[in-house]
Amino acid sequence: MLARVVREVEAAVARRSAMPDVHAKFQVVALLAREERTRVKADETLSDAKRSEELKRLDGIATILAQTAARDPRLFDLLGEDAEISDSAEELKRELQRRAGYDVPEPEVLGVIDPDQVLAERRAIPQSVIARQLANPFLAPDFDSGYAVRKPTGRLATWELLGPLFRSFEDTTPGAPVCMELPEEPGMVMVPPGRELMKHQAQLVEAAAEGHRTFLLADEPGLGKTAQALLAAQTAEAYPLLVAVPNVVKTNWAREVELWTPSRRATVLHGDAMDVDGFADVFVVNYEILDRHIGWLGQHGFRGMIVDEAHYIKNKTSQRSQNVLELAERIRKRVPHPLLMALTGTPLINDIEDFRAIWQFLGWIDDKKPTAELMAELDDTGLTPADRSFYPTARQVVVDMGIVRRRKVDVASDIPARRIADVPVELEGEAGRSIRKAEEDLARRLVERYDRALETRRNQTIIEGIDHDLVRQVATWEREDISTESGENVFGMLRRIGQAKSGLAADYAAQLARNAGKVVFFAKHIDVMDTAEETFAARGIKSVSIRGDQTKSAREKAIDSFTNDPEVQIIVCSLTAAGVGINLQVASNLVLAELSWTDAEQTQAIDRVHRIGQTEPVTAWRVIATQTIDTRVAELIGSKAGLAARALDAEVEEGDGGFDLQLEALVGLLSGALEKRETTTLF
Repeated sequence: MLARVVREVEAAVARRSAMPDVHAKFQVVALLAREERTRVKADETLSDAKRSEELKRLDGIATILAQTAARDPRLFDLLGEDAEISDSAEELKRELQRRAGYDVPEPEVLGVIDPDQVLAERRAIPQSVIARQLANPFLAPDFDSGYAVRKPTGRLATWELLGPLFRSFEDTTPGAPVCMELPEEPGMVMVPPGRELMKHQAQLVEAAAEGHRTFLLADEPGLGKTAQALLAAQTAEAYPLLVAVPNVVKTNWAREVELWTPSRRATVLHGDAMDVDGFADVFVVNYEILDRHIGWLGQHGFRGMIVDEAHYIKNKTSQRSQNVLELAERIRKRVPHPLLMALTGTPLINDIEDFRAIWQFLGWIDDKKPTAELMAELDDTGLTPADRSFYPTARQVVVDMGIVRRRKVDVASDIPARRIADVPVELEGEAGRSIRKAEEDLARRLVERYDRALETRRNQTIIEGIDHDLVRQVATWEREDISTESGENVFGMLRRIGQAKSGLAADYAAQLARNAGKVVFFAKHIDVMDTAEETFAARGIKSVSIRGDQTKSAREKAIDSFTNDPEVQIIVCSLTAAGVGINLQVASNLVLAELSWTDAEQTQAIDRVHRIGQTEPVTAWRVIATQTIDTRVAELIGSKAGLAARALDAEVEEGDGGFDLQLEALVGLLSGALEKRETTTLF
């Protein structure tokens, strides 16, 4: 039995799956092997030959453990005599012992949490949290909620299901389901005086009131996801509530708690959080410091957890994702039916498997398969992945688990229209000549790679004209080649274009501010933001900025000044630092000085302005450098539906498949160069 489990761990680590459940299995195998070795050595009933055979088998398991830990050095920490054993590892250990025929006593019910134990597990535990634990010593797991998880029949136990489930969203058709069934006529939702919910918001809160507890809330940005989540938590009485968010929106969440649920107290964790209020109802923590607090957070008795901008956890191998998944698992162990909500307007950015970590956080799947509730629903369909109808049916089943996706055009028709308008500019002088030469060099390098690849082909069918499959392969090689020894790559080129057009973009924003009122100016790079602020100062236009290195007070001051001070006409924003979680609807014009590599990033920026409460039509002015690759990138962003639109909104055009903007830009550059060469050759 131990050999089988250790092989599972070895395989998981080999494919770089370092999730908490893999860590738990690794630690449990080590513990049981250690205990078994002690038992075998002390067992006087065994012959020397039998004892030697057993010890040899245990040595084999130890060897696999050591080889596996060499792949992931973090696992060595779990082998120490003083290593902390998590709740999940303790439960797994008991389960394996039961399978082996041991008589395993049930664990004692936990009482007051021992602060020394928690401190040993992680680096920080606030004193007020210790006080709260001492004041409320009965934090035992809640197994009396009356909620029973359905058990699957086992019909699909031998099928690999995660791949087909993801494909059911990738290979979609127009009209496919995008939102779970919600109450058509929501009941009365209690909101504070002066606050009002739109119907789509009240519908989700009513679903929580009716007992639904897991939501992937993927409404388009600007439709009030924060308010929905907080009121759903209040309706479900999911307190204390843990909210994990990007650092830039941490204080905003505390303000939203005060606005929407004023009877509840929020506390925000900063650093070691020694000033946190351990008796608060809502605990707001940014992803970056979860590792410092995961020990006491996992034992604090949370009845709900919200993950904001949930696409931040898409990389399951990151420490951020592992911490979030471990906390969700600990909450599920203590509360059989907790409220778990993943909030993101852009759940899919690069790949359909961006869903994986979010679904695991919600408890719909584990690292290998659907969990019991989803498996039972799939059982009920009577279908398998071998059936063509499995895919649309499975999609519906997953959507009904709690996917909620609404678009502004469908539920908030009173929000004014938005449009994206391109402002072409020509790069002149030395900067423009340098960029055009760099682009020509890149195109020439791509053509040379293409020609070399053609020459190395032997005994293959000759293709007349341009081999478009080879073009795509060459573009892939170039994108994956991060070195710049042979010349500038496409990423550096686009950055230089942004720098070259920064002054022109700032000039345009200044004109807008003088003629149309407040303007939001978005850029990707600090030097572009610096140029813009210098330009505005030279024009006598007062501006403020939002940057990634600001303190929270400086950030709040900038937003308040832009919102309330009529003399502040422009706010200069980093796409990374200000692209999520803030409200800038006091403006109706924004300038995108640099293009994004994803449609999602551009959309997030626009939706800081185009959101509930906006009364003016919104225009996003994209500054495009003509006669450069900038134009091609702008065309690609505008012509292709985003991945979320295809997978969740079922907006599918014929031939619309997966889309990689960098790759397509390089394909276009190489194809254009080859076509130009062919034309020159012909004439």
